[in-house]
Parts: sequence; structure tokens; C-alpha cells
Amino acid sequence: MGLPATVSVKINLSGGASFGNPFILNTSQLGFAELASSIPVIVDVSTSTLNISTRRQRNILQDNYEAGQATIKIVDPNGDWNPQNTASPYYGLLQPLRKIQASAVYDGVTYGLFGGYITEYRYTYPQGQDTGYCTFIVVDAFRLMYNSNVTTVTGGTAGQTTAQRVQSILSMIAWPPAFTSIGTGATTVQADPGTQRTVLGAIQTCEFTEQGAFYIDENGVATFKGRQYVYDAQSASPTIFNQTGTGINYAGITFALDDKQIVNKASVTRIGGTTQTYSDATSIAQYFTRSITATDMLMQTDPVALSLATAYVQSRKDTSIRIETITLDLMTPSYSAGITAALSLDFFNTVDITNEQPGGSTIQKKLQVQGIAHNITPNTWTTTLATQEPLLDVMY
Repeated sequence: MGLPATVSVKINLSGGASFGNPFILNTSQLGFAELASSIPVIVDVSTSTLNISTRRQRNILQDNYEAGQATIKIVDPNGDWNPQNTASPYYGLLQPLRKIQASAVYDGVTYGLFGGYITEYRYTYPQGQDTGYCTFIVVDAFRLMYNSNVTTVTGGTAGQTTAQRVQSILSMIAWPPAFTSIGTGATTVQADPGTQRTVLGAIQTCEFTEQGAFYIDENGVATFKGRQYVYDAQSASPTIFNQTGTGINYAGITFALDDKQIVNKASVTRIGGTTQTYSDATSIAQYFTRSITATDMLMQTDPVALSLATAYVQSRKDTSIRIETITLDLMTPSYSAGITAALSLDFFNTVDITNEQPGGSTIQKKLQVQGIAHNITPNTWTTTLATQEPLLDVMY
């Protein structure tokens, strides 16, 4: 039985950050020996692909988005993807940080699976075989941003919104506009402090100051969402999952009752300000003190820092049993709604999940998707959705 969707994997062997035409910029800003080549070499390896494994997820403990990761394995009978093969048509082009995109077409619609950068060509010859295999180890653009530094941000003046500051930071590394999606920030910020930081660290400071979200989407697009979006997302109409026939069936489910999301004391200090602290005595009595400290934040006033601390604690002071993941088997017969959900759901999409427990009890939760993982072989396809409670219950 064939896969339910047509999978495509394309590799762009030119340098630079853009997945389309080669992106040419001066080498001094990102610190690579070569960032672009003048002529793109884009290779379609879809028919040679044996396995695609991807994961993009919010880290529940660190309370931010992780670098997305993927492995893509192909069969290579001619040795074209062996970096040591001087007869390969790609010899000399197989360099680290070349772009790779995986996507799927279902019912006439193209969905991204992963867009990232090859950090390793892992080449193997199984014993007794003449055919080689190449596994591409892939990470998303967080890798580039972590390895890039900024000091004074051009245009980083007082009064910018967090969204405008993120755009200014990305402009410092000439991040391609076609792979940028910046929402609306609600918090205005101070002038850039002019300290040396990684690009990713500078953006994540804006992210926390805003209580928004910054991540790389399934197509490799650098995405910033303001806190109004984060708050409003929980009210969206959910995709319904259950095993009663009234929603999308799922193949597996995991639960958790833990303290990972509990925070009952928050101390927030802006640059040049005094520490603003908010705590919840009831939660502390129940769970002991669970605190976070955020320093060198960018908001312009102490009252805004206190509002952030208050909303943060009020959104995280309690816990309950939660549905951690659900797994969808896309090979399930007559599974059109499940296939569409697996390919289209992304961070902040709402899901309503019902599970009947042994003994007749039922758990039902309305949650947000905060992680997507695909595992695809020629004969199997599973998608695991990681879920969390809404990140911001209180708007300020």
C-alpha cells in the first residue's frame, strides 16, 4: 500500500539562508567561509528517500521553542551523495549548512514537513552490499541564529515594538524577507543595549519581554507572534479527536501529571529598572515555591514588568493531568480528516481530545499543539502531536 500523500524532498546546494534562489551576502556577518554561490543547484531526491523523521517542539521545561531537527535517509546506488566521490556530479558542493526541504502533497494541497540545513552527511555501506546510503542530519534556522552574533542593533531605537525589534535583529543578518513572518507586538521596548549576544538570544529576549512566540515553521520561515495572538489562539475552534466516531481517531495517547509547568513566583527586571515580583500564596502552599527569574528585559517601565510577572504566574500556578501527546497513523483506511490534520496543524492550533479510561471514566481536554513529529518510511507514516495548556491565560 502506498503512502497517503506524495512526499517531496529537495536539496539546494547553494549557500545562504534562502531555500529558493541563492541568497548572496557578505561573509562577515554570519561568519561562514562561503554563504552563497551564484548559481543554485537544486536536486530532487524524492524517489530515493527511504525515511523522513522530523521534530519541532516547544520545550516545556525551558519554556521556549527548541531548534527543529530532522533526519532524512536516501539510497545512493551511484555514490552521488558520497562527499569523497570525485566522480559525483555534486563533488565539492556537499558542504555543511546546505538547504533541504521536505513537503507533502495531499488532495491537491502542498504542506511543509520540514525546512532546514544539513549539518552532516552520514554515509554508510552496509556489510555485503555495494549500494551506499546517505543520511542527512538536519536542523532548522535556529542553528544559524545561534551561531551569529550581534552587538548594537541597527534601528534598535526606544519605542519600537517587540515585533519591530525582532525584524531589526533579523535585518542585521540579512535574513531573507521571503522566509520571515512577523506578527504584531504589544510591548514597546528600550533602545538596544548594545551588548554582544547571539542573534537567537537577542530575539528570545524580545520573545519573553512580549510573552509572545518565536519559532521556525514547517517551511523554514522565521516566525514571531505577539502576545495578543498567543492569548487569542486558545479561543479558536478546535480540531476534535476521539475514539467514538464523532472526531478523528488516533492510534496512541500519552498522559502526564507533573510539576513541569508550575510557576508560582516570578521576578522580572527590565534594563535600568527595579525587580518586580509577583507570587501566588495558594500555589506555593500546595506545590512549594516554583520560581523563575528574568533579567535584562526590554520593556520601558516597571509596571509593565510587574504585569508580565503577574500574568506569567496566573497562567502557570496550577496543574492537572494533561494529555502530553497523541499519535496519528496516516495509513489508517478512510482517514482523510486525520491526514489533513497531521499535515496542517501547527503551533497554537487548538485540539479537543477525548479519551475513555479503563473503568469507564473519561478525560476530555482542550489544548494547543506545541510539537509536531513525523516518521515516514515507504510503507508507514505516523505523526505525533505534542500538546500543552495555553501559554497565556491572562491578557495584560
